[in-house]
Amino acid sequence: MVELSDFRKGTKVLIDGNPYVVVDFQHVKPGKGNQFTRTKLKNLLTGSNLERTFKSGEKFEIPDVANREMSFLYKEGTQYMFMDKASYDQIGIEGGDLGEATLYLTENLECTVLFFNGKAIGADVPRSVNLKITRTDPGLKGNSVSGGGKPATLETGHVVSVPLHLNEGDVIRVDTDTGKYIERVSS
Repeated sequence: MVELSDFRKGTKVLIDGNPYVVVDFQHVKPGKGNQFTRTKLKNLLTGSNLERTFKSGEKFEIPDVANREMSFLYKEGTQYMFMDKASYDQIGIEGGDLGEATLYLTENLECTVLFFNGKAIGADVPRSVNLKITRTDPGLKGNSVSGGGKPATLETGHVVSVPLHLNEGDVIRVDTDTGKYIERVSS
């Protein structure tokens, strides 16, 4: 059991049978009345956010969640296949459960797969990934590094805005939190 006073960012709790992670919290001690805590929680199954206020002294169950380091192998239909590097076990996760992580998955990418009650429910990709540009307009003479931008389709199908001087076949680093171009990676 986790008490409300033990809440920290990243604490995982079970609310109404669903696993949540504490994104933000604020303990409030008003001049009159009882203490309470305002929380922002993220549902680990759906990714939706929940803002809720709890009374002081409430207790919560700890959900049966675990993280395992796995490698992405391939996509088969709507399933994304991952392999545990230690046991070589393979599991499939539905694309809908992965959300935007599907935009960055390339063969052999190291991911952290989240399990709830023994079932894989999602995966976290690294904060940045290197992806190859598969389609973009050609750069023109006189285009500079600091100029405007143009759309580029990456090997995963994700479209980002890149500087004008980049061409098809170039490898770039993309921020997986924002989905934006960071820098060109020298090959």
